[in-house]
Formats: sequence, C-alpha cells, structure tokens
Amino acid sequence: MNTHNSLLAPSTAACEIARLSRDARFDGVFFTAVLSTRIYCRPVCPARPPKPENVVYYPSAAAAQAQGFRPCLRCRPELAPGNLLWLHGEHLVSRGLKLINEGFLADHSLEMLADRLDIGARQLRRLFVKHLGAPPIAVHATQRLLFAKQLLSETHLSITEVAMASGFGSLRRFNAAFAEANHAQPRDFRRSPKARADKALVLRLGYRPPYDFSALLGFVQTRALPGIEQVDAHSYQRVFGAGDAPGWLRVSAWPGEQHALQLELLNVPPSQMLGVVTRIRRMFDLDADPLAIAQTLSSSALLAPLVERYPGLRLPGGWDGFEVAVRAVLGQQVSVAAARTLASRIVHRYGIAIESPPGAGLDRLFPGPEQLAEADLGQMGITQARIDTIKGIARALIEGRVDFAVEQPLHSFIQRWVQLPGIGEWTAHYIAMRVLKHPDAFPAADLILRREANPHDTPLSTRALQTLAESWRPWRAYSVMYLWRAATDSAAARKEST
Repeated sequence: MNTHNSLLAPSTAACEIARLSRDARFDGVFFTAVLSTRIYCRPVCPARPPKPENVVYYPSAAAAQAQGFRPCLRCRPELAPGNLLWLHGEHLVSRGLKLINEGFLADHSLEMLADRLDIGARQLRRLFVKHLGAPPIAVHATQRLLFAKQLLSETHLSITEVAMASGFGSLRRFNAAFAEANHAQPRDFRRSPKARADKALVLRLGYRPPYDFSALLGFVQTRALPGIEQVDAHSYQRVFGAGDAPGWLRVSAWPGEQHALQLELLNVPPSQMLGVVTRIRRMFDLDADPLAIAQTLSSSALLAPLVERYPGLRLPGGWDGFEVAVRAVLGQQVSVAAARTLASRIVHRYGIAIESPPGAGLDRLFPGPEQLAEADLGQMGITQARIDTIKGIARALIEGRVDFAVEQPLHSFIQRWVQLPGIGEWTAHYIAMRVLKHPDAFPAADLILRREANPHDTPLSTRALQTLAESWRPWRAYSVMYLWRAATDSAAARKEST
C-alpha cells in the first residue's frame, strides 16, 4: 500500500479506512489506483476492495491518469466532487484550480495562468505537482476528458458535440486524447438514456455528504426573483444567457441515495455546457468538504451545537455576480422580503423579456450593468443613495475598476469594492460569499451575527466578533450560515409561541 507524496492527501491509514468503509465523505478527496488492473477508483467504489499491497492513493484524478491509470467504469470518477484544498492553506493552488474550473486554460497558456496568479510558471507547476500530483495542464486535460466521459454516458449528444462541449476544437484530437486516457474509443462509452420529450439533457452532479439540500433551497426560495427563478421545496429553476437564445435549467435531488443532484438543461449549446455545470456546482456548493468544515467550527463552543444541529449546511452561491451585487445593495439595512420586492421591481421594468420555456413561466433575464448604468430607478421605492450605489457598481464593472474574477484573494476584492461609494465591509464580504464563494468571507458588521454570537446579552461589537471568529478560519463564511440559520429558527419558534 502506498500514498502519493502530497501535503494535502489524507494519511495512508485514513485513506485505507475510508476506502474499506466506502466513506462518501472522502469522495474526491483522494483516488485509489489498483496496480494489478491499472484502474483508478473513487473511495466509494462498489467493486470488491483490492488487496492493500495492490493499492496506491493519489490526491487527484489527474495524478492517477498521469501515471497511466484509467478511470473505473463502475464508480465513474467523473462523478466525484471537486476539492479546492482550502483546508491546508494552499490558497495559490486553490485559486489556480478555480481558474482552471472556469476554463481559463482552454484559451490561455500556463504562463498566462501563472501571470494571473502573480507567480512564475515553473513555481506554479511545482506547487500543483506537490499538492495534486499533476501539473496544471494535466489537471485541465483530465477535467475535460472526464466531463466528456460523463456526457457520453448520460446524454444523447453526438461525439462531435461531446468533443466541443469538453473543449476540443478538433474531433481527431479528442478521439486520440480520449483513447489514450481510457484505453477505448468514445463510441465504446455510449449509453442509451431514455429520450425526453422536451429534449432536456440530464446530468448527475456529485457531492460529499452530508448535504442539506432543503436548507439551501429554502435560503434561495426566500430570495427568488419572479420571472427569472422558480423555487419550491424540491427544485430550483432558472432562465439565463442571451435574450435571443435563453437557456433553462432545473436542479433537484438525484433519485435514490446517490449523494448527487440532478441537473436538467435545455437550449444550452455544447460549448457552454461545462461553464453552466461549473456555475451550478459553485452555486449549490457541491465541492465543499463538510468534514473539514465541521472539524474546524466544532472547536468553537458557540458553533459546535449548531454544527451538530444542522449537518450538511452549505454556502449558497449566486448565478450572476452583478445580480448578487445589486441585490446586496438593495438588502442593506432592510429585510430579505423588502429587498426581494425592490429587486423584483427592477426586473419587471428593466429585465430582458424572453420567450418562456414551455411550462416554466420564466420570461425575464436580469438586466446587465449596461442597462442599469443608464436606467431611471426612481419611483421604485429605492433610496437615492442606493440608486447611486447601483449605478456606481454598474459603471465600475463596465470600466473594469472592479470585477468578479473567482481567483482573486479576499483582501484584494474587499479593498477594491469598498472604494466604491455606498459599499462598505458588510456588502463587500456578502458579495464575496455569494459570488466568489470565498469560504473565509465574513460580514462581521452584520447585526444578526453579532446578536447570535452573544445571545443572552447585548450584541457583540464588530471588532469583538472579528476577534472571536479568528479561530473559525478558513471557514468563517460557513459560520455565517450556521448563525443565520439559528437566528431564523429562533425567530420562527418565537412566532409560534405567540
């Protein structure tokens, strides 16, 4: 039994225990390669466990493939959740992974990736090999090939469309790369999923349990914008894209105990599918490591009972950065319901009208910065100060003074955004939580957080809460979700008792 040398991989003993018990909490955290078959698997693989002396553990699928192992057909490594490595503080590798997940290397070189991260290409490559067992280019290639394998198995897309969806401009190059990685041709992986009358594609998106899907839907439902989103107790629907060619998606639980969500897509060109899947994974926090988060937050006397009470609580993301930013401004010092009403008025007046998908009842796209920069937002019940802030954000985005680049460090993002009129620390951190999905974003000025941190006395000061939360790093954003959830439940209990 061997473990690939990586500071981020669990110990050999932990890997062995997780493999033999098929512990889904470690899914995507490491992969098991079998020397006798030259196949690599997820920890949850249902196949008979190989002998320990025939096993090598790798911290990523790319590392296993780089050593000549091919993905298992039973457990399907393409379904494993991602691992952004925040736990061990290797933020530069995490930021690089975020860019790769966004498709950066599809159009840029390794040197350009390194420049974006303000590091030399050789040093970046060394860090990736050290922590993931493979260089950035190999990580990107493995991601594309595993996505292609999933599309071949789960959809009716042609092989040419699969090649395009997975980022290959040439069918010949795709066939060659796929055959080398899988020791088989793409056509050998074709399945026959049941055809749907609405032509929607259905994909399975895995996560590490526990996962409180109902709580996440509840959070989104109270903020859903009519015409753009539709949320019920079981699913989330949304329209998106360009006004002349809008797409539609629905997210629901995968039938059965599969530790996965079901994503349905309609009117999404193959070239955009991986980007949509990446957004949904980020929005629904599917790559979070709940075990690592719970281990850190449970060390707090304040948070430990909440971690136990609410297992699998996630950090909900937003579909569009500008939309989240506008709604964050509208939500300053008002209730969630009031902010939703104001945002709905903007959508009704300035949203881009589209033809609704059959039966969806969704006929609007959120206006972009170009629309709202020049829009007349008076007579909507929005204060002039917030109108000025919204227009200021729109102009700053157009001019490139701020952006939503997912790889930027938290302190850099906050520093730039608080320079905009009307944007304080609370708003900037809230946007970082919902858009960048930065796990350590922390709107310490939030009154609810300060109350929940000292429930039997006066609210803590912002500074006192920041001091208390130091030990919660790098998961302070998740502490926000736990404290907000506790406050919501307490308010509901008080309402019931009156």
